[in-house]
Amino acid sequence: MKKVELESLSKSFLLFFVSQTLLVGALFFLEYNKEIKVLDDTLFNEMRVCSYDLKCDAFGIDFVPKEKFELYRLYKDSEGLSGYFSIGGSEKNALKIYYKNKKYVKKIAELQRSLVVDFLFVLLVIVLFSIVFSFYTLSPLRNALQMTEEFIKDILHDFNTPLSTLRLNLSMLKSQVGESKQIKRIENAVQNILNLQSNLRSYLTNHKHQKDEFDLKECIEDRVALIEKNFHSIKYHVDVSSQRVTLNRDSFTRVVDNILSNAGKYNRRDGEVHISYRANRLTIQDTGKGIKNPKRVFERFYKEQERGIGIGLHIVKKLCDEMGIKISITSKVGVGSSFVLELSKRAEMGRS
Repeated sequence: MKKVELESLSKSFLLFFVSQTLLVGALFFLEYNKEIKVLDDTLFNEMRVCSYDLKCDAFGIDFVPKEKFELYRLYKDSEGLSGYFSIGGSEKNALKIYYKNKKYVKKIAELQRSLVVDFLFVLLVIVLFSIVFSFYTLSPLRNALQMTEEFIKDILHDFNTPLSTLRLNLSMLKSQVGESKQIKRIENAVQNILNLQSNLRSYLTNHKHQKDEFDLKECIEDRVALIEKNFHSIKYHVDVSSQRVTLNRDSFTRVVDNILSNAGKYNRRDGEVHISYRANRLTIQDTGKGIKNPKRVFERFYKEQERGIGIGLHIVKKLCDEMGIKISITSKVGVGSSFVLELSKRAEMGRS
């Protein structure tokens, strides 16, 4: 299940579960108060019966001055429940019938236990309904994602024929007229399309469970050697020692390629790119234009330049999340940007 599907599923579950739990909780609270009132009324009625025949083992009996209390009314305090009733032929005293607080608390506890059991059963039913509701609401999203992925796959497949034709004719044209700036631009444009095609394939493929062991220095140097050919005025400096890591190499390569390519693409003329690795952190720093809103660079389709479509760094973030790499960025306009890839302890194997 994809991250966006898990997020949608959890939010739907929480929304339904919390709303229904609050509603049921409020109903149980009202029911609890109602049951207490019923209990009080029942005990008071038993007191009234007791005042006639005085046959009531559950209650205590006493005599008190009549003027201090209102007759035929239930009193509730820390000592328990009590009621006061008239005595035939007596004008000064009243009959006090009381129910001790210890017994009353025990009755309340029994009532609470019964309601808690009922509430937990209803809560279990709500959990089951919440799960069913969540999967039901997730279905349209999954269908939409599946249709989108199938559409992108079809587009990527259709790219192959025109790209092959372009590369073949470009190679023939190059052999006829030789190297030129125009041909170089066309080659770069074709390569950009191929990179975009590779990025989209990576976006659709989940490499989370595929891992390779490789040398970090060798991988970085290979990628720099390939990318710096497209940016002759940019100097790439690599300060990475031999280090064995366990990651999905293809995904990691695409992450590095995207960042290195952007570092060259949006750099100033005769600019520099520094790649270093210290304490589980791979840092790629450039002297480029900088980014106005670094917090938004990983958003899909966000871009600050005319070039590109704003999906490269979004794919980078997705791949980093899949590999368990924490990625962060700091940037200042006119000074440059710095990307930091923090590898987990599991990914780092040790120096070779």
